[in-house]
Amino acid sequence: MTTTPQPDTANLDIINVRLPGSQNLQHVLIRQGQIDGIKPMSSLSQPLSSTEIKQLDLQGDWLSLGGIDLQINGALGLAFPDLEPQDFPKLTQICQYLWEQGIDGFMPTIVTTSVEKIQRSLATISEFMQTVPQNQPTAKILGVHLEGPFLNPSKRGAHPQEHLLPLTRDNVQRVLGNYSHCVTIITLAPELDPTGTVIPHLTNLGIIVSLGHSQATAAQAEQAFIQGATMVTHAFNAMPSLHHREPGLLGAALVNHQVQSGFIADGQHVSPLMVKLLLGMSGITPTWETRNLMPLFLVSDALAPLGLPDGIYPWDERQIEVKQGTARLADGTLAGTTLPLLIGVQNLVQWNCCGAEDAIALGTIAPRQALGLFSLVGESAFQLLRWQVDSSSEIPSLSWQRLLSFDAATHD
Repeated sequence: MTTTPQPDTANLDIINVRLPGSQNLQHVLIRQGQIDGIKPMSSLSQPLSSTEIKQLDLQGDWLSLGGIDLQINGALGLAFPDLEPQDFPKLTQICQYLWEQGIDGFMPTIVTTSVEKIQRSLATISEFMQTVPQNQPTAKILGVHLEGPFLNPSKRGAHPQEHLLPLTRDNVQRVLGNYSHCVTIITLAPELDPTGTVIPHLTNLGIIVSLGHSQATAAQAEQAFIQGATMVTHAFNAMPSLHHREPGLLGAALVNHQVQSGFIADGQHVSPLMVKLLLGMSGITPTWETRNLMPLFLVSDALAPLGLPDGIYPWDERQIEVKQGTARLADGTLAGTTLPLLIGVQNLVQWNCCGAEDAIALGTIAPRQALGLFSLVGESAFQLLRWQVDSSSEIPSLSWQRLLSFDAATHD
């Protein structure tokens, strides 16, 4: 996406802004390239700009930080479970590509594979994270999401059975090795741990536990939440369906206000109608500057061919075929998507599942909340996205662009 024509400065008053979670138009103050404050337009009783501070009028368009993708398996042909030290240049390209796709930060997701490959990928990511300059306009790696190998074989989906492991503390230590510091999320099936000790152990390590690829009953899920699990991986997918006599893992999550569920809005993993039902059941309310969690957040679950054309691509020891952004194994099993996160935001509006405010929040605010981030103030202004709604046709559409040009601002 291109950026909005703008004053060449990092000191700016942005006026007539709509922010998800704010009822009225806002005034956003940018100073030295950071968001310095937010005020209602109605509270201003004097001229907004001096000769030193320039002004940008968004005329009621929406404003947000960029997206955060907590589940992405690869991009530009590189699968994160296959990482090696020589992949640093490709990782740099991926970070830049995702920035251009409106993503501020992401979690490379390592799906079920051998312990040796998991540790090699963890070592590579850990070292790479230390090399990325913090002030550059690029998507940042926020830690690793381990999706497996502690999954229920009956709900493994495209995860290879030969690499699944029993859920024990010894196996967890074996998989994490010396790299628990760079693992932020781990997806597991809680019913595989009869001792009830693994989830508390992981949370004590500072790792967010997400339930997924699981046959857990509602009671088992509720117990896992008591033990410290706070997330659910790709709602509806690789778990029992909602049932009126056994609500299951997802049912237990939707009524727990301390739990957030990721979901994929590519139109294949979950039907648009079911997405609309999910949003309606959840009662999403976008909120900045509060500790109220949104119950859902968007993920891409994008695979390595993200950013590449349709075709046949290698995937671990197998192959996947990508058609119109959907990837499947040779037997037809859904493996993932190759659509970037913000396409999901746009889909929610186009499908009439929710309005622009909720859709934007689901891709930008909610995943930050999952990481304990609740404030706009203090963030880099160069992360800001401007969203415009086109309601001129029968089907509404939503578009975005980076608001500020990093190069222009830093060379002012």
